[in-house]
Amino acid sequence: MIDDLIDAVIDREGGFVNNAADRGGATRFGITEAVARANGYTGDMRHFARPAAVAIYRRLYWTAPGLDRVAAHAPRLAAELFDTAVNMGPAVAVTFLQRALTALNRGGRDYPDLACDGRVGAQTLDALASFLATRGPTAESVLIRAVEALQGERYLSLAEHRPANEAFLYGWLANRVGGGER
Repeated sequence: MIDDLIDAVIDREGGFVNNAADRGGATRFGITEAVARANGYTGDMRHFARPAAVAIYRRLYWTAPGLDRVAAHAPRLAAELFDTAVNMGPAVAVTFLQRALTALNRGGRDYPDLACDGRVGAQTLDALASFLATRGPTAESVLIRAVEALQGERYLSLAEHRPANEAFLYGWLANRVGGGER
């Protein structure tokens, strides 16, 4: 599963990009120069290797935030969270999940509210399992929609607070939100 998700992200992100309006600066395969440097890369970003990007995506955006554990319960949700993590950061993606699960727990009757700490731990996984079991076959799709709603709101807010981000808003909404059925 993760191999296909990584390939899709790399295909979507493309090769070398250095858009002056993008605060991320120079990227290759969607990996920013700052992330590449933090992971030991010292060369020119034009030459950053695809296998290094794959390793970073797997480690930092899938395994470290615990999305592999989410996938064991809800693979389509994990795919959506992975894409969100790549674009907004893993802690933001997981916080969206925690916020949605808390808002959907019927006032704590189904499972306790979650601390929105951006980490997939036992409580988050227990709440996810309980939500899926309690709400039935449409639960995963509903949770994906909730995460995407939070994602869309964040994109709009980013564009409202930094006019340069308006250049990216259409693409973010077209390519990132509503893609939970990937």
